[in-house]
Amino acid sequence: MKLSGGPASFNIKVILLLLGLAIAASTLIYTQYIVGKLQERDRQIVELYAESFNYIADYENRDTDLTFIFENIIQRIDFPLILTDANDHVHLNSRGGGIKNLEIDSTLTFDKKLDFINKKIRELSEINPPIPVTFNDSLVLNKIYYGDSEMVKQLRYYPYLQIIFALAFILIAYLGFSYLKRSEQSNIWVGMAKETAHQLGTPLSSLMGWTEILQMHHDKSDRVLDAVEEINSDLTRLNKVAQRFSKIGSKPELKQKNIYDALQRVINYFQRRLPQTGKTVDLTLTGNEDLSAKINIELFEWVIENLTKNALDAIENKNGLIEYNITESNKYIEIEVSDNGKGIDLKKRRDIFRPGYSTKRRGWGLGLSLSKRIIEDYHDGKIFVKHSVLEEGTIFKIMLRKENE
Repeated sequence: MKLSGGPASFNIKVILLLLGLAIAASTLIYTQYIVGKLQERDRQIVELYAESFNYIADYENRDTDLTFIFENIIQRIDFPLILTDANDHVHLNSRGGGIKNLEIDSTLTFDKKLDFINKKIRELSEINPPIPVTFNDSLVLNKIYYGDSEMVKQLRYYPYLQIIFALAFILIAYLGFSYLKRSEQSNIWVGMAKETAHQLGTPLSSLMGWTEILQMHHDKSDRVLDAVEEINSDLTRLNKVAQRFSKIGSKPELKQKNIYDALQRVINYFQRRLPQTGKTVDLTLTGNEDLSAKINIELFEWVIENLTKNALDAIENKNGLIEYNITESNKYIEIEVSDNGKGIDLKKRRDIFRPGYSTKRRGWGLGLSLSKRIIEDYHDGKIFVKHSVLEEGTIFKIMLRKENE
């Protein structure tokens, strides 16, 4: 059985993301459209002033001081503008120098001022092509170089700022939503675990009582003794399962334990029950036998059991193999659990630890999710898929911090 909601939640997030991108793109396109309109308006203004100079040049002496007219007619222009002669020279000695809305350091020497203005002329020519002032529509008397107004500049960058703020808002909202969702899921698992432990408690107590009665009144035959021993073994295990569930949601007590011994107990349990599965699977344990770490033994063994069960389910051939290997690095004790099963598709590796995700027809998708929580939240370790190839097998890796870390 699979818990629903995962793909639907993902689709909602994708739709919201696409909607946000569509809004951002629409804002960008519309703003650029307005910027284009404003730039066209500025150009029309400059062309109008150029036409006025053409008119004056046609009817007055060509040596007329156009700078005076330039300053009085276009004194309200709010964008940078430079009036030059036909050869792109600026007459700094003339009134105002044919320059508007351009700050020039008064402490600069004449040559440096000229270099500064020439540099600005080149910059303005890259923003907008200059508009010529002609005589008789042929002879170029002057050129007008102009740039963008402050409003155009602000509008040009506004959509990008809006997109940044929108993305930041979406990110914060997504993180908040994810946190609330994880908290809700965590509360669900904790409540279910506590209820499971409570429900198991009553029949366990009853079964233990009946087992004591069997031990007191059986006929002492070897077969009955073996059966009672196995019943006691399973009852002990059921009691351990109940204890595991009862620890979910509360901070478990961590004690220094030998990792090799913990894995060996899990392997022994599965080896006794492998004949019931109808599979031929070889379970081998290798590595350093002396490594120990602070763990909660019940919860840690639960993780190894979950990985082992998954490996058994993944093995479909007759000669199955599950290998456990214990090594160490500078900071971690590393446990690898590998199998020669059907492997995990690369696209599904991120989902296998998600609550409710399962590839089994009757799976609840809780085993690996709980394993991840036990290792990462309770033991401050790491668990992940180290390697997996379809039809070849999978390697899970657990990393536990050393005692001195």
